[in-house]
Order: sequence, then structure tokens, then C-alpha cells
Amino acid sequence: MLITFLPSTLGRQWKKIIFVDCKTTNHNLTVHIVIAGNIGSGKSTLAELLAKHYGWEPFMEPVVDNPYLSDYYKDIKRWSFALEVFFLKQRFKDIMTINASEKTIIQDRSIYEGVYIFTANNHEMGNMDDRDFETYMELFEQMMTIVKMPDLMIYLRSSVAHLVDNIHKRGRDYEQTMPLKYLSNLNDRYEDFVMKTYKGRKLVIDVDNMDYKNRPEDFATIVDRIDATMFGIFGPLD
Repeated sequence: MLITFLPSTLGRQWKKIIFVDCKTTNHNLTVHIVIAGNIGSGKSTLAELLAKHYGWEPFMEPVVDNPYLSDYYKDIKRWSFALEVFFLKQRFKDIMTINASEKTIIQDRSIYEGVYIFTANNHEMGNMDDRDFETYMELFEQMMTIVKMPDLMIYLRSSVAHLVDNIHKRGRDYEQTMPLKYLSNLNDRYEDFVMKTYKGRKLVIDVDNMDYKNRPEDFATIVDRIDATMFGIFGPLD
């Protein structure tokens, strides 16, 4: 058991927080936390900060060369199914690796988002027909019978205006021409998925007025909520 002290966000008093070392207690239980959120919501930044704070192992979404990508952009409808199945296969390998790990892992984006947000959006846009989408979903559902859900999903809720601001600040060329309608559709899908479809334990954090990279008090607020949710000091939060 590790005992540490953190400044309270409720005042200047110091409070004692007791953390359970998930690697050495409860029959060598390990924990899988995933950070979910739209493009530009700040997932990678928060994952890195939390990994450093808690001593967790960060698992960032790998950059993988999808062999169907060039064909996809030439003929989206023809290659959409193959492209999405390749991404699904890769994310399934990732979650199998995480499930087998003996470390507490914090992951940037989950397999669920790839399926329920991005592939579902591709289907709705008419880029994947109903038959292919049904086959894809059946494959995903079979995969889910042999993997464990994350112990906690931290959802970074953000407005489209905040996403756009963050996207412009980080300056990735390929993101600068992203249509607002596309971001808005993804945002709607995130809300529907996290709040209605996802059955696992979740923590929703509104990040529009936060700057946890540069304001320690914002990061401390997030840490307090994770402590309360994961370790039960103040009771579970949703």
C-alpha cells in the first residue's frame, strides 16, 4: 500500500490519500484505464500526465501503416470494409496485449471508439454498406467474448469549438481542413456511445474550461475525481 499526500483542491489543507497498489494487492490485480474523447479533446496529453503522476504504463495508439489506406482514398466505398477490418484487427491485438500485461495500463483511445464512433460514422455516411457493416459488427462482438473490458473509461467531453481550438493549436497539417460537420457528427456519436451504449465503469470530465497541461489546479481536480472513482475514498462518481 502506498501512502502519499496531495494538496486539496477544496482549500489549503492537506489531505491524505491512500492508493492501493494494484500490482501487489487483491491477488495481483492489474488495472486497465482508457481515455476516450473526440479528436482534439486532449487524450494523449492527459494520458501522459496521469501515467507520470501514478506511475502507470502509458499505451498510446500506435501509428500503423494500413496497407489499404491509399486504395481507400482512391475509392472509399470499395475499400472501406477492408480498411476498417484492418484497424479492428490491430486494435484487437492491442487490447490482447493490454489484457496480458502485469502492469496498470492507461490507454489513449479504445477499440470501442474505433467501432462505435469512427466505423459507425463511415457506415452512416454511406461509405460501408449494410451487409459489410453487419459482418464487421459480428466480428467485433466475437472478439469481445474473449477480452476484458477496461476497469475505467475516462471520457473527455468537449464542445466542437474547444476541439477546433485545440486542433488549430497543435497544428497538424492533415487535421486543419477537417470539416466542422465531421467533428460535430463524431461528437454526437461519442455522447450517444458513452452515455447510452457503453456498459462499463466511466468517469465523465467536461474539459472546455480546463487546461490541465498548464494549470496544476485543473490537473489536481481530475486526479481527485479519479481517486474517488478508482479507490473509493469519497464513493463512486459518474
